[in-house]
Amino acid sequence: MIESVKNRRSIRKYKQQDIDSVLLNDLLSAASRVSTIGNMQVYSVVVTRDEKMKEKLSPAHFNQSMIKGAPVVLTICADFNRFSKWCEFRDAQPGYANFLSFMNAATDALIFTQNFCTLAEEAGLGICYLGTVIYNPQQIIDTLKLPKLVFPVATITLGYPDECPPLVDRLPLEAIVHEEQYCDYTREMIDKLYAYKESLPENKQFIAENNKETLAQVFTDVRYTKKDNEFMSENLFNSLKQQGFIL
Repeated sequence: MIESVKNRRSIRKYKQQDIDSVLLNDLLSAASRVSTIGNMQVYSVVVTRDEKMKEKLSPAHFNQSMIKGAPVVLTICADFNRFSKWCEFRDAQPGYANFLSFMNAATDALIFTQNFCTLAEEAGLGICYLGTVIYNPQQIIDTLKLPKLVFPVATITLGYPDECPPLVDRLPLEAIVHEEQYCDYTREMIDKLYAYKESLPENKQFIAENNKETLAQVFTDVRYTKKDNEFMSENLFNSLKQQGFIL
């Protein structure tokens, strides 16, 4: 399994081959054995197969082709609605309409998501994470009719791969691992750790295409700008408030 994880790829093109419901449910069931806070399982999964529903979801994900092209789209949600109702129906008073509870539920949901993805890939399926899920949460909330205390935190497309894209680069292990205490990065360390990424022909082309001087400028000035981050942060905050996680 270690080798298969090391060779994992984001799959954006899928064969028009349906995923058997028995296989999908088996993967979802196995993934649910993952660690969870207080054994509460404060997450839910919305399975989208219907073409019309994919069409409705697509704008929230900037109309990326994977949404309509994948046989299955999974939206994994932080969910304190179900647990709170269980408490209420058992004469217990829930106190989970707060940001800490959102963080707990989001952690549960993301651990589940990664466990599912690893199992799905072992079963021969391909997946792609869509970061757009937290860029436009309100559209997803409205489309999927998510009630209070339910919030989308991960969306993945799922299907049998119809491509084998090249592996993308990763920083060396010493860039992410700190022994005993966090060791802050010097200029020299940054130069060393990012040297390979900056040397790649595709990244140099990325710089040229965007008329920038460095790869970092592509990220700060084009891909993830301060203006966009602040705008989407406000959207995220407002949606969290509407869903009851922020008073």
